[in-house]
This record gives sequence, structure tokens and C-alpha cells, in this order.
Amino acid sequence: MTPIDAAVRAAIARHGALPFDEVMALALYDPEAGFYTGTGRAGRRGDFVTSPEVGALFGAVLARALDRWWEAQGRPEVAVVVEAGAGPGTLARSVLAAEPACARALRYVLVETSEAQRALHREHLPLEDPAVAFAAPPDPEEPHRSVLPPGPIVVSLASMPRVPGPCLVVANELLDNLPFGIAERTADGWAEVLVAVDGDALVEVLGPIDEATAARLDGAVPDAAPGARVPIPRGADGWLADALDVAGSGGMVLAFDYGRPAAELAAVGPGAWLRTYRQHQRGAPPLEALGTQDITADVPFDLLRTPPEVVHTQADWLRAQGIDELVEAARATWHERAAIGDLAALRARSRVHEAEALLDPDGLGGFLVLEWRP
Repeated sequence: MTPIDAAVRAAIARHGALPFDEVMALALYDPEAGFYTGTGRAGRRGDFVTSPEVGALFGAVLARALDRWWEAQGRPEVAVVVEAGAGPGTLARSVLAAEPACARALRYVLVETSEAQRALHREHLPLEDPAVAFAAPPDPEEPHRSVLPPGPIVVSLASMPRVPGPCLVVANELLDNLPFGIAERTADGWAEVLVAVDGDALVEVLGPIDEATAARLDGAVPDAAPGARVPIPRGADGWLADALDVAGSGGMVLAFDYGRPAAELAAVGPGAWLRTYRQHQRGAPPLEALGTQDITADVPFDLLRTPPEVVHTQADWLRAQGIDELVEAARATWHERAAIGDLAALRARSRVHEAEALLDPDGLGGFLVLEWRP
């Protein structure tokens, strides 16, 4: 029995059966024994690989997107980018290495709840005190009173900052890991999947669901058959409300993740959308070995309280931001320097292979890019 197993059983003994999202929150984010507060992490040496871990190309394309956003804002003196769920900081390193045009204005904020993951930020990034990053621009009438330091300035925080907008908030494969409930259609309507104890095992039971959630489910999945299940994106709803507030008027929230409309998820069943991972392998059933494996689900983006304004595939979004241009430049470098075989040649060849993975419609290229503009 893991420490999280014991904690869940104790909570059930005190309060009765728990919604799945409460169990998931303990399993992934418990301060002492949660998966992400311990050893769980993305990367080739971690438990799963996301787009930034494929190589530096994803970050280079995002750097181009940051420049476009900065240009659209009128090239402000300060451009705040908040990366939520930053993990070990892989994406930030790639963005900065790409040397975007907005670098002098850039204040890059990594937000990561895991203390263990935040400790990795300082190993690879030149972190500054948040007071420096968010210093006010100099007053034109009293320029001697403050001097705005040039960027890029990078800070690492445990929670979302409160800064004057507009900001660009980026989240890569975060929404799928935020605690979600599970709804099941019965002959009498929607019910919620709860977790209870039966002897030595944690088991699922059905309980009542609140009317507002049932109404959202009816609107998104009106023809669900009895037995159909759909994730309830409660954690994503809460995070998105916070992210939109941080982005502010004129800002943007940009989320990269795997997801499908709720009706599709109901049709294929949880065997297709509810997954666990550990060390690059599919893990045990989600109620087993709590705290030792990742728990994730496709994001039912049309069930979010604030649905995205624009939905792209990742492949389409990357192409719109100029990935093909970067790949062609890399291919030219490879052809020019292949006979030399130096580091520049090897990096160029790697970039071509990275693009193939990022654009694969049956893999990362089929992921979604969700946009909100407050």
C-alpha cells in the first residue's frame, strides 16, 4: 500500500466515497507523496515525452509565436510570458536559446507547483528575483527613479503571478493532468463516479451529480448511451479562470494538449481516454499504486466552462508559425555541412527529425492547440 492509498482510505473513512478528481489530486499533487511532487516528470529520463522534450525545435517555433504576439502588442517595453506547468524548464530553455526578437522585453515566468521540479530550474536557467522581473518601467517625468533592466529575465514561481496584463499564458500538456471527475450516463440521467473501499480494494461506485454539471453534459453529449463515461474537467476549469485573469485584456492563453469533443469521448469509452504512465510505459489501472504513476485524460474542450475561441491541430499551428521555414534552413545546413559532420550539421539533421515527430498527424501533430483571448 502506498502512502496515497492510505491517505485516500483515511479520507473515505472520514467523509464517505470521494469523487475521482479528489483522489487524483492526492495521487498527483499531494505535497509529500504525490507523483509530481516526487520523482514524476517529463523527459527522456522521466515518465513520458512531450513536444519540448523531442528537441529544441518546438521551443524555437514558440519563440516565433512570442515575437508575433509582441509585435501585435506594439512592441511593448515589457512582455510577460507565463508558462504554467513548466516541469523541469525544458521549454523555457529552448525558447531562450532561439533568441527571439522580443528578448530584451521578455519576462519569462515559469510556474511549477512541484518543489523538486522547481529545483531543476536553477540548474539550467539564469533565474532572477521576481521583484526584478516585475519592476515598473521608469516614469518619463522622473526617469532617475527606476531603471528597467533589459531582458530576458527569467523567474520561477510555485503559483501563478499577479502582474498587470496583458500577458501570454502558455501551458503544454497541463490540462490533461489537472484533476478531473468522471460522469457516467445511467438510465435515469448522469451520475458521478466515486471512489469507495471494498475490503482491501478501492472500487468505483456511482453517486449523484450536481445539476449544473449534468446540464453541461446533456448539452455536449445529448445522445449518450447508458454506461457512457466522460471526464468532468473541474481542475481545468479552475486553472483556466485563473489563467484568463492573469492574461488580462489584450493577452492570450495558449494550451497545447490532447483532447476531443465530449461526444467522441463518450463514444470510445474510458479505455481510450483515461490513461496512466510510468517510465514511458502504460501504467496500472488508475486506482492502483496511487502516487507512483501519472494519471491523464483527453481534454473534453467543449465541456470547459469557457470553451476555447480557436482550436487548431498542433501540426497546423506549427506550420502557421513557420516551422517549415526553420526546417528548410536546417535541411540546407545539413546538406552544406554533412561532409564535415560538426555540431552544426548534427543539430540541423536533428531538427529535421524533430519536425517529423512534431507534425505527425497520428502523434504529436494531432494534438490540439487551444486559444483564448480575454
